[in-house]
Amino acid sequence: MGDVGTTKIFENDKMIVWEFALKPGESTEVLTHEHDYMFYVLNGTTLDVFDAEGQELYDLELKTGETFAFTCEASDLVSADGKGHRLPATHSARNTSSVAYREVLVETK
Repeated sequence: MGDVGTTKIFENDKMIVWEFALKPGESTEVLTHEHDYMFYVLNGTTLDVFDAEGQELYDLELKTGETFAFTCEASDLVSADGKGHRLPATHSARNTSSVAYREVLVETK
């Protein structure tokens, strides 16, 4: 299993702050979110999201400057921001565009 971010920037007893980056065509390892989290898109693109078995779930368009928030509910992640997203807590993603993707992700413990 992979980490939920590329580089851990900060951690204390209440939160973990990550930078997350994916180059064009790059994929994450399968990862599992165990904490509620939110992220801010620094450089947007479209990511294909896959379940733990590698089946494509959907394309997620992420625009520069957007924020997203998710809560962990059993084995799923559910939008906490009214955007209606629901996906497995264990998943992977691939950057399908020609543009590098970057975000800052904050997990709450």
